[in-house]
Amino acid sequence: MSSVPAPDLDLSFPELELELVEDVSPPIPAGFLGLIRRKLRLRYPDGTRSAPFVYDELDRRAIDAVVIAAHFQRDGQRWVYLRSALRPPLRFRDPARSPTGAGESGALWELPAGLIEPGEQSERGVLEAGRRELWEELGFRAQLGELQALGPPTWPCPGVMCERHFFVQLEVRPEERGEPALDGSALERFGRVIALPLADALAACRSGRIQDAKTELGLRRLADTPSIAFERG
Repeated sequence: MSSVPAPDLDLSFPELELELVEDVSPPIPAGFLGLIRRKLRLRYPDGTRSAPFVYDELDRRAIDAVVIAAHFQRDGQRWVYLRSALRPPLRFRDPARSPTGAGESGALWELPAGLIEPGEQSERGVLEAGRRELWEELGFRAQLGELQALGPPTWPCPGVMCERHFFVQLEVRPEERGEPALDGSALERFGRVIALPLADALAACRSGRIQDAKTELGLRRLADTPSIAFERG
């Protein structure tokens, strides 16, 4: 059976250009997030421009995050570590604004992740952040060279925030796991760390038991990575 060649992939973007008219952001608050408010204008391919419009986005001191897939082999299967996370925005989501009408507990199972600090703005810095979060959230110590990129970074919510997620993976030894150091956050206390077969984790994504988007993406990337990449000398 002959294969049908795939059509050329045309990802050329329209010639649209955003122009900054004015930054009208309010004073930066003392909290975790700040609001950026800009007056913008769009230039179209025919040379015309839109009327000015206001666009809001969120900002924070450390804007990007690293997502960590820590895994190991057992009984011919690849296993992966997840951590419980309690997310207040989900817990207090208004059920009346949900298509399903259901309330949320705020409870998610996630791949461990954490912010990349302002002093870590380099490829090495991403790995440094991953090593720190690995210890704080899972309880594993690792050498910098043990962490490897797991695909390119992604924009999880580009319409609201310019945060990027950087994905890394490493193979760990379960017997070397200690008590997670945590970061002092009240939300991290009494959190639970679990290990489960990667195939089961992916099945939980398909069934909706795991609903965190970055976690499903990281798990799928891990599943697509050749197993030889995880062999350890």
